[in-house]
Amino acid sequence: MALEDYRAKRDFTATPEPAGKQTAAGGNSFVIQKHAATRLHYDLRLELDGVLKSWAVTRGPSLVPGEKRLAVQVEDHPLDYGDFEGHIPKGQYGAGSVIVWDRGTWTPEGDPAKGLAKGHLEFDLAGEKLGGRWHLVRLKGKPGEKRKNWLLIKSEDDAARGPDAPDILTERPESVKSGQSLDALARQNPDPKPARTRKAKTAALPDFVPPALATLKPKPPLGDAWLHEIKFDGYRLQARLDHGGVRLLTRNGHDWTTRFGARIAAAFAALPVQTALIDGELVVEGAGGASDFSALQADLSADRTDRFTFYGFDLLHLNGQDMTPLPLVDRRAALGNVLPADGPLRFSAHFDDPGGLVLEHACRLSLEGIVSKKKDTPYRSGRTGGWVKSKCSARQEFVVAGYVPSTTTKGAVGSLVLGLYDGGGEGDLRHVGRVGTGFTQSVAADLYRRLHGIEQDASPFPKGTDVGNEVRFVRPELVAEVDYRAWTAGGLVRHAAFRGLREDKDATSVVREDAPAKTTPEPAARRRVALTHPDRVYWPDQGITKEGLADYYAEVWRHIAPHIVGRPLALLRCPTGITGQQFFQKHLWKGAGKAITRIRDPKGGDDFVGVNDLDGLMALVQGAALEIHPWGASGGDLAHPDQITMDLDPGEGVGWQAMIDAAGEVRQRLDDAGLATFVKTSGGKGLHVVAPLKPSADWTAVKAFTKGLAQAMAADAPDRYVATIAKSARKGRILVDYLRNQYGATAVAAYSTRARPGAGVSAPLSWDEVPDLRAGDQFTLPNMPTRLAALGSDPWQDFRSSAAPLRTGRRKS
Repeated sequence: MALEDYRAKRDFTATPEPAGKQTAAGGNSFVIQKHAATRLHYDLRLELDGVLKSWAVTRGPSLVPGEKRLAVQVEDHPLDYGDFEGHIPKGQYGAGSVIVWDRGTWTPEGDPAKGLAKGHLEFDLAGEKLGGRWHLVRLKGKPGEKRKNWLLIKSEDDAARGPDAPDILTERPESVKSGQSLDALARQNPDPKPARTRKAKTAALPDFVPPALATLKPKPPLGDAWLHEIKFDGYRLQARLDHGGVRLLTRNGHDWTTRFGARIAAAFAALPVQTALIDGELVVEGAGGASDFSALQADLSADRTDRFTFYGFDLLHLNGQDMTPLPLVDRRAALGNVLPADGPLRFSAHFDDPGGLVLEHACRLSLEGIVSKKKDTPYRSGRTGGWVKSKCSARQEFVVAGYVPSTTTKGAVGSLVLGLYDGGGEGDLRHVGRVGTGFTQSVAADLYRRLHGIEQDASPFPKGTDVGNEVRFVRPELVAEVDYRAWTAGGLVRHAAFRGLREDKDATSVVREDAPAKTTPEPAARRRVALTHPDRVYWPDQGITKEGLADYYAEVWRHIAPHIVGRPLALLRCPTGITGQQFFQKHLWKGAGKAITRIRDPKGGDDFVGVNDLDGLMALVQGAALEIHPWGASGGDLAHPDQITMDLDPGEGVGWQAMIDAAGEVRQRLDDAGLATFVKTSGGKGLHVVAPLKPSADWTAVKAFTKGLAQAMAADAPDRYVATIAKSARKGRILVDYLRNQYGATAVAAYSTRARPGAGVSAPLSWDEVPDLRAGDQFTLPNMPTRLAALGSDPWQDFRSSAAPLRTGRRKS
C-alpha cells in the first residue's frame, strides 16, 4: 500500500497524527500501538520499504504458542508514526487515544516481500515487552471481500508463556514511551462535547414506554450514520427499576416478572441505580453461543430459570431523567456504565463496521440477523425507520387457525394450520400453509390442550378455502413464531419449523413481513417418497420430526450428494428417535424402500446399502436413518480409498482452542505429504480433517500412512495427543483417530445429522472459519440451511477436484 491511502483518510489540520513521507528502505523497526478507537485494539507496525506495514490486532498479541489472534491488514503508515502517542479527536478517522505499547526491532526469516506476497511472514521481535519468533499468516479471502485478514501467532521458544501464565496485555498495560496508561492519556485529552439540541430532562419514572420497533429490510442500510447490533432470538422486555423494585414488562406492557424467576430480578435489583427503564431482550443461549427461542420456550415450559440472560440495548430513563430525547449513542454510553459485561445481565455490544459485513458474519455463524440503528436519533416508539432489521433466515409470526392431532402420540398436536391477515384486522385471514416440526413433546401436548379449549366448528378462513378434512379449527387468537425457507408460487410457506408461541403479540396485527414479490418456485429436487407418520418426533428436545429431517435433506441435497452417492453406507437407525433403540445397519434390510440401492460386496458378503438420488435419501429418512456414515471409497472401487479422514476426539478436560490447534497440525502434516485438506465439525465434540485421494493406494498403505501420522503427533507432543483408542489414556489429551481409514470402516458424512441431543450436523467449514468456531456441535439441523445460504457457496465445493495420490514413500518431517 502507498501512503496515499493513509493521507486520504485524515485531515491533518484536525488530527495530531504525522502526515509523514515515504523514505528510503533500510530500517527494521517495529512498534505496537494500543489504540482505544471504536473498539480497543493493538496496531502492529513493521518497517519495510520505507513505510510501516500495519495490522490491527483485535485482541492484542498473545505469548501463548499457537494461540491465533486476528490481525486485519490496514493502510501503510509513515515511519514517524511509530513515535506517535496522543489523542485523535472525535470525528476523525480512528478517533481515540493512542499509546506506544511496545517498540524495538524485527528480523524477518527470508525475504519479507516474498513472505507478504505468499501470505506467511515469519520473524523475530526484540522489543521491550515482546520477543522471540512470530508468524503472520494470511487467511484466504472470500469472493468480493476487501479486508485482508491475517493471524498473528507466537512460536514455542524461551519468550513464550503457558496458557496459565499472566497475560502480557494486563501485566504490562503502560506505554513504553511515556509510562502512562491509555485511560490517563484519554483523561488528559477529553473530546470537547458538541452542543446538543436535545438533552435529558427531569421526569418521573414512567410505568411503560411502547417500544421502538425495527422495519424489515432485505439489506442493512449504508453509511456511517448507523450502528449495528446482533439480533437476539428471545423475548423483548423492558426492565423497570424503582428503588429496588423490579418489573419485567413485555412489548405490550404485560408484567412477566414472575415468569423469569428470581435470578434475573435479583440481578436487576442489585444494579447501582435508583430508577431506570432498560430496553432489551431476554434469551437462552445454546452451546455455540447463539440465542435460541425454542430453548427459551422449553425452559419456560419446564420452569427452568438458570440459563436466562438479559441483553440490554437501550436506556429510556435513569435516576429521575428522561433519556429518550438523547441521541442513541449517548443513551447507550450511559447504559454501558450501568450494565456489567458478563453474568445474567449484559450490555449488548454494537459494531461500526459496514452493515453488510456484520450481517454476513452473523449469518455464517447461524445467528438470526442484525438490527441497524441511527446513531443520532432519539428514542421513538413504533416503526419510524430509525431501526432496521435484516435477517439471515426467513422467520415471522403466523396466526394459528387450526391443528391436526399427532398420528403417533395421543393428546398432542402433529401440525398447525397457519394464517396471516391481509393488512391487519379481523375478517380477512388468509391460509398460508402448515408447520409440522419443531414441537417438543411437552410443547405438543400443551398446544393440544390450549387449542382443544378454543376449538370452533367454523373455519376462520374465507369460504371455499381448502385446508384438508382432518383439520380442527380454532379461534384465531394464538400467534406462532415460525422459521421457513421460502414461499411457494401459490403463497404457502415451504419447509416450516415451529419455534414457539408469541404470547406478547396480538394476533390481529400479524401480517406478512416480506414482499410478496419474493416468492420462489418449488425446488428442482422434489420429494417423491411418501413418509409414514411424518410427525414422529426424532429429536425430542428440539421437536424435530421425520418431516423436519426430510425437509433438511431436501435443502442440502446438492451439498451432501457428492459424499454419499454411490458409496456403501453404514446407517445409525433410530425407529423411535434418539431416546429409543439405536442400531447400525450396513446391509439391505427387509422392507427397505425401492429407492435404496444395493452395492455388491467384492468379498462375497451381503450387499451393502447405497443411494443414487434424493429418493434414496428420503427412503433412508423413512427408515429412521438419523446418521449416515459412508465408506472412504467409491462403490466402483472398494479396494482403493479416495479420501482420508483424521478424527480428532477430545478427552476429558481438553479446551476447544487445543482442538483448533490440533486440526491445524494435522492440516500441516497432510500438506507436507502433498495432500489438500478440508475440515468439518463432527456434529458432536470433535473435528474431522479430511483429504481427498486419487484412488491408487490400497487400504493397507492408507492405514499405515494415517497410523504413522497419528503416532508421530503423539510422539512429538505426548502431553497433547494420543493415538490409542483406550479412554484411560485420553484424559486431558486429544485422540488422533486413524482407524476410519481401513477396509469397511466409515466416518460420518459431511452434512449428515447426528443422533444426539441438540441435533448437531457434521458441518464443512473453510479453514479461515476455524479460529471463530466455538464447538463441534455449533451447527445443527435447524441452522445449517441458513448457514449455507449465507455462505453463497459450499466450502467443500472443490473437494473431489483437489484429490492427489498418496505418496507411500517417506513423509517430510
